Amino acid sequence: MEKYKVLIVEDEKDTSFILDKLLTKNGYEVVIAHNGQEALELLKNFMPRVILADWTMPVMDGLELCNILKADEKYKLIYFIMLTARASLKDRITGLDVGADDFLVKPIENQELLARIRTGIRIHNLQNELKNIEHDKAIIEMACTIGHKINNPLSSLIMSVQNLQEELDSKKKAEFKEDLIVIKESIERIKVLANDLTHLQNPEMTDYTGANKMLKLD
Repeated sequence: MEKYKVLIVEDEKDTSFILDKLLTKNGYEVVIAHNGQEALELLKNFMPRVILADWTMPVMDGLELCNILKADEKYKLIYFIMLTARASLKDRITGLDVGADDFLVKPIENQELLARIRTGIRIHNLQNELKNIEHDKAIIEMACTIGHKINNPLSSLIMSVQNLQEELDSKKKAEFKEDLIVIKESIERIKVLANDLTHLQNPEMTDYTGANKMLKLD
């Protein structure tokens, strides 16, 4: 069973220790940062579903961390729970304005915390599913467009080759036989490609070179 990842960003060692023990006991993979700047470094190699971050911390507080992550396409879907002793409506509005997904007021009740994390993971998973659906839809639409765009000049090419063959006498046909075979085989491959693109249903990406990927069609 997959262990969901949670990043705790808390400068108070006693609090981070207790949170770590609670979440680890309940099956989560936990990493701890002691301020927002440290969290940003950890996020380069650790991608959590949920972040629990204290509002008030040295170096970089939870509010600034949240603002940075929600502005970054790579991290914006991470469910961000702000831990705070600030219970006023004004403070909550401030947090929501920078993108915090939820608030928990200290002292935190264990079962409520676990319930909020479970909710955050469900929301995170749903958002990723929607993102993947939109991504696949965009690929299919692009592939279909390219397929149709290929078909138009391809039709002209086929007719031109047919006309050319009809105009050639037997001697010329024999002279260019190999070239005509190559042209015919190339046209057939292009027709298959155009058909695959226009009828693409479940797009898959495969490694190409380095960090680049390409659409898998066969």
